Amino acid sequence: MDEQERYARAKNRVDEIRGFYMHLAAYIAVNLLLFGINMVISPGALWFYWVTIFWGIGLVFHALGVFVGGRVFGREWEERKIREIMEREERR
Repeated sequence: MDEQERYARAKNRVDEIRGFYMHLAAYIAVNLLLFGINMVISPGALWFYWVTIFWGIGLVFHALGVFVGGRVFGREWEERKIREIMEREERR
């Protein structure tokens, strides 16, 4: 793998991580805002947590895709399997 290809892969990885952190920041900001609105408008009937829960599920899947996805059936796993199969074929 040449330097340019490694750079492109590293940049792509950084973009994925940055995207997750931007998603996390939006999640925190919007949910704090919704909490504030809920407490001002209808403190006796909590509804903000529904958004927090369901958006949080999406955020967890995003995190898994960014931080775990590469290891489980992602590029790293794919390359490892290719090397493994190539080595097995060489031994035959």
